[in-house]
Amino acid sequence: MRRLAIALAALCSCSLLGAVGAFASTGGDMTVRERLGRLAEVRVSVDDKLMNARQLKLVRELVAAARYMDEIFLRQVYADNVRLRDRLARSKASRPILYDYFLVNFGPFDRLSHDEPFVRGVGAKPAGANFYPEDMTKEEFSIWLERNPVDREAFESNFTVIRRREGRLVAVPYSEEYRDYLVPAAKKLRRAAGLTKNASLRRFLKSRAQSLITNDYFSSDVDWVRLKDHDIEVVIGPYEVYEDGLFGYKASFEAFVTRVDPSESRRLAKVVEYLDELERNLPIPDKHKGRGRSLRSPIVVAQLIYSAGDTKAGVQTLAFNLPNDERVRRQEGSKKVMLKNVQRAKFDKILVPIAQRVLAAEEAGDVDFEAFFAHTLLHEVSHGIGPGEIGRRGRKTTVSRELKDLYSIVEECKADVLGVYNAIYLVGEGLYPESFMGSAWPTYLAGLFRSVRFGTGEAHGGANAIQFNYLREKGGISYDRKTHLFSVDEGRIEKAVRDLAREVLMIEAKGDYAAAKRFVKRYRKVPKELKDALAKLVDVPVDIRPKYAYK
Repeated sequence: MRRLAIALAALCSCSLLGAVGAFASTGGDMTVRERLGRLAEVRVSVDDKLMNARQLKLVRELVAAARYMDEIFLRQVYADNVRLRDRLARSKASRPILYDYFLVNFGPFDRLSHDEPFVRGVGAKPAGANFYPEDMTKEEFSIWLERNPVDREAFESNFTVIRRREGRLVAVPYSEEYRDYLVPAAKKLRRAAGLTKNASLRRFLKSRAQSLITNDYFSSDVDWVRLKDHDIEVVIGPYEVYEDGLFGYKASFEAFVTRVDPSESRRLAKVVEYLDELERNLPIPDKHKGRGRSLRSPIVVAQLIYSAGDTKAGVQTLAFNLPNDERVRRQEGSKKVMLKNVQRAKFDKILVPIAQRVLAAEEAGDVDFEAFFAHTLLHEVSHGIGPGEIGRRGRKTTVSRELKDLYSIVEECKADVLGVYNAIYLVGEGLYPESFMGSAWPTYLAGLFRSVRFGTGEAHGGANAIQFNYLREKGGISYDRKTHLFSVDEGRIEKAVRDLAREVLMIEAKGDYAAAKRFVKRYRKVPKELKDALAKLVDVPVDIRPKYAYK
């Protein structure tokens, strides 16, 4: 997906932990109440008048299925999570904040503070979460595959966990590991299928129910992209690999249940007409551009009703681009879903206050919701273009497979900078008015500060730190040492953005892990001017905390 949230904490050096941790007093002495206070509580709901009785029944079945994704993801994060949750639940009356913050993070590790443990007695979070044996090293995994090459496909699969049995490493399918939750979830999906009159939605719900049982998600991913004229948009299953900080192989379970906004979806669908042109306009040689992918890319604007699992943990998702399976992207393209009510909440409660404190006054006044919404859309669109399947050393592979644990941060950087790079192109094509970049630039700059606050060990936070430092180095971002405020240098920013886009795209095109490592090490940092700016934001929420009308 590349969506907006989650973690690569194992990559973060001690110096970075200290540097970013300082911005909001997120050291070990921070109380749990203070930690929870960084999240603005927002009621997430959709007017019942927008749904009839049948749709309401359908939504309830989907939310019930989604709640099983909560249970699975809790187990994927940390082996001891269920015991800890039950212990905290028993003491909820005396320590409700601790229990609530555990639920926010799906575990005892603070996702807004580099997975720092906040429950007494808990050690560091395993880099591989609970996808691998906690004592397994990268070296052991690699050696095992060298000696047992027949295991490679199963071991590197997105949909298996690695366990130790009788001294051997084995790959266990998700359908087996999480059977107790997938079977009832599939039953709920089948019941929901019987409540919709939309043939494509009914087909998807049935095929996704089957996927949960068979561990084969290809056909149901295709059915999801092909959804048409549907009023309820639902995503459920294993998708993102952010949680796997060891290799970036294992997908986490999540769910979105949303109400489609058809008129807004039709308005934004115009962007799809430009996908071929956006691909051709990428600032890299043609031979490295996305080859073989379908650039069909439906865009859906929706109001979030309920989210579950990976996407609900810590930072909340603004929008997403799925599926991640390159085979499906090659055949069908991908689909972008924009969660407009979530974006509006984040803009009002977070982005506007940030802009007012860190940007020059004239630029802060130009920060605009439509520019924020457009950049989020173009971020997601940009995940669907550029290198995907590549050749390396005479073999076919994918960018994600080659960049491993660095893929998420590099890919998020690519999508973010291409979001604004593609906006420039679309202004030239007349899709956006000539005045658009006047609000797009300051909105983009304010967004860098918003996302860096997630922490540089998190994929999106790290990606935004990279963009900030690269663009500062190239002169695209200016800093007034008297006012301590930032602004965009319009004479330099376009070239700086183009150069950054080219560098990141070429890392992906070549599948160059060593280059990615050097790039991330050089630019994922928090210089003093950035740290000082972030210190001004200590009372601005870092993100929102949704309270769902449907439970």
